[in-house]
This record gives sequence, structure tokens and C-alpha cells, in this order.
Amino acid sequence: MTPARDAPTAPARAPWHWSLDRSADGIVLRLSGSWRMQDHLPSPADVEAELASTSSARRLSFDAREVTAWDSGFLVFVLNVLEAASSLGLTVDRSGLPDGVRKLLDLAAAVPERDMKRDGAPPPFLARIGRSATAVMDGATEMITFVGEASLALAHAAVGRARFRRVDFLLNIQEAGANALGIVSLISFLIGLILAFVGAIQLRQFGAQIYIADLVAIGMAREMGAMMAAIIMAGRTGAAYAAQLGTMRVNEEIDALSTMGISPFEFLVLPRMLGLILMMPLLTVYANLVGIAGGAVVGIGMLKVGVIPYWHHTWAAASLSDFAAGLIKSVVFGVLIAIAGCLRGMQCGRSSAAVGLAATSAVVTGIVFIIVSDAILTVVYDAIGF
Repeated sequence: MTPARDAPTAPARAPWHWSLDRSADGIVLRLSGSWRMQDHLPSPADVEAELASTSSARRLSFDAREVTAWDSGFLVFVLNVLEAASSLGLTVDRSGLPDGVRKLLDLAAAVPERDMKRDGAPPPFLARIGRSATAVMDGATEMITFVGEASLALAHAAVGRARFRRVDFLLNIQEAGANALGIVSLISFLIGLILAFVGAIQLRQFGAQIYIADLVAIGMAREMGAMMAAIIMAGRTGAAYAAQLGTMRVNEEIDALSTMGISPFEFLVLPRMLGLILMMPLLTVYANLVGIAGGAVVGIGMLKVGVIPYWHHTWAAASLSDFAAGLIKSVVFGVLIAIAGCLRGMQCGRSSAAVGLAATSAVVTGIVFIIVSDAILTVVYDAIGF
């Protein structure tokens, strides 16, 4: 048994007190008195030195029944003692600590410490390249795995073996379709106006205002209708998918589904993907018509182009192949938006901050996918003369 340690400036009654006693199965650290920061708490190094001197001990336990008051200073003291015990290879029993201290210790252990360099010096250039390459490869592997599992879920749905609630599928159709008409209408109408104004600036110089109809019709049918609808859905629905699935990940609902033998991809991802993929072509057709109507407002109402000539030029300029090109793009965009939103949601961490990061990442990833795929499809269309 080691002698008791009191406060160095010992009043009539010591504010804190600790001692190390041997027991049948190891060492007991007995704590009593007031352990607050204003009590000038002892250095944990003293306890570490005493623990190091007891080389035969293999287990450390606590007895804090006589602690009258404590705050964060006591918690820091206990943390330092635990670190010292771990470095000495001792097994620690925390059951003798107050309940509040044990809960705070569990919470501190649940949040990993950020890996930050103390001197602030950045890692070497080659190390940064290696880490970036590794992160890219890990992300590509996760995306390929996700696409594979989603494809299996789609295959099960095609043969009627997918397990998901039909009401969830219908709700996702409503969310990605009817509920999005308002914002799609506004943006598409304004895009049609903008295209008409941009064309009018140049065409008015040659007295060819009538060709504004051709510009707006072809631009909306082949490019702008599908792209703007996709960008709207990436910011609206893709972020919602990521936030919903991320919140389920935080609440351990996805883990519960896996425990019950239900595939999260079939139950959660599949209805969202199907709903968005089915609604994107319809939203694109609607966006095309609203955008053409917006261009007509400028051409007919402001540039005084006749109603009949404007509509004749519109239908003569935009053929079915132009609308088909936009619809093919819309299907591809719908698949990519659904993959981006659901992927980021399933990758979400287990904190509220991670949910926000997942939603942000879903929007950025979805828009990047849209732009890249649109460029690729445009080159392909030009190569095959479509």
C-alpha cells in the first residue's frame, strides 16, 4: 500500500485525495474529496510513476465512491491515468468511476481524434499524390460495387423478386415527378426566355427574328431541356436521397434491415432509382414544352413575330430525332443522379455533420456526372450523325 496523497497546500481538510492500494486481482486507485479545476488537481505523472513501480500488477480498477464533486478537470485526470495504464499494459476496470464520467469517457472514445500535424508542415508532394490516387481508387471501387449491387436489385425487380414496398415506389414517383413540376416550370420558362433574348441580340441585326423559334426549339429539345431538368433534380431530389439514406445510416435503420435479412438496396435504393429514372423523361418533355413557350413569349410578345409563323418555324425546326436525343440524355441523367444521391447516402458517416456532407457531395457528384455524360453523348451523336 502506497501512502495517501493530499493537496500540496494542505488546509484543515484536503480538497482531493488519492491512493493506490493492492487488491487480490491488481491495484485499486481510490479517489475521494473534491476534484474540480479550482482545487489545483494533482499531476497524473505521480500516479503513473506509482503504477510503473508496481511491475507485478496487471489490472487497475477505480474506487470513486467518496468523490464529492468533480468537473472536466477530473475527467482529464482520469483520461491521463487511463493512457498511462494502457502504456504499461494494464487491464482497466472503469466500473468504480461515477456514471457520468464513464459516459463521457465512452463518448470521447467514440469520436476519433483528428489526425493533424502539430507543426503544421504539409506532407511531401509524392505523399499527397499517393494519398489522392489511393482515395480515387477507393472511391472508384465503392462506386463500382454500388453499381453492381444496384444492378442486381434492378434484375430482381425485373423478375418480380425485389423486396420493397409499392407505396414507397409510388411516393418516390410523386416526389420526383409531380412535386418537381413547379421548379421545373419556372427554370425551363426562364431558360427559354434567355435563349430567345440571346438569339434576338444577333438575329435582329439581320432582320431574322423569326429564326428565334428555330434556336429555342432545337436548343431546348436537344440540350437545355434535359440538362436543366437534370440539374434541378440533382439539387432537389439527389440531395434529398442522400440526406434520407444518411439519416437512416445515423439512426442505424439500414443496419436493422440488414440484420433482419432485408437488402437495403432493394428496400431503400431500388424504389428511389426507379422513381427518378421513370420521371426524368416525362420532366424533360414538360421542360421542353415550357421552354419553347418561354421563347414564344419573347418572340411573339416582344419582337412582334407573328403567332402562326413562329409556331410553323418551331415545328419545322425541331424534329422527332431532336426530341429523342434529349430523351435519351434524360434517361442517362436520371440513372446518374439516382446513383450519385443513393451512393453518397449509403456512404454517409454516423453524425449529423456527415449527413450534410453527404447531401453536398451528392449534388456535386450528380452535376459533374451530368456535364461529363452530356459532353460524351454530344460527341457520340455527332459521330453517328444523330
